[in-house]
Amino acid sequence: MKLGAMAIILDSGNSEELSDFYSKMLGWTKHKSDDGEWIVVVNESKEGTPWLTFQEIENYERPVWPAVPGKQQQMLHLDFHVEEVEEGVKQALACGAVLSDIQLEDSWRVLLDPAGHPFCILPMPTFLSD
Repeated sequence: MKLGAMAIILDSGNSEELSDFYSKMLGWTKHKSDDGEWIVVVNESKEGTPWLTFQEIENYERPVWPAVPGKQQQMLHLDFHVEEVEEGVKQALACGAVLSDIQLEDSWRVLLDPAGHPFCILPMPTFLSD
């Protein structure tokens, strides 16, 4: 079996708002499915880049990060590797992200998207800098 594209699905209470956030932050193109049920954000300039797909969930509960017993926990988080971490953070904040009160390392930052999903802005890994 040859795989086509990989999609990462993010649930939210407002898929329009969340897809607008990621489309703006990443500079990717937003598409709606024919039935309007799904919104996909795609990097059309890079083949093989995963799609971000947004699904609106009735009674969506924002995840709490870091985890708190008895509260909705994160199901996944996204990492975005950038040349300049602080510039990446500024871009994410300008698009509507919130800097997490808890930071785990000095070299990267944890932020929350409009639906409460944590994501990280990290420096490019050294194995990709060749």
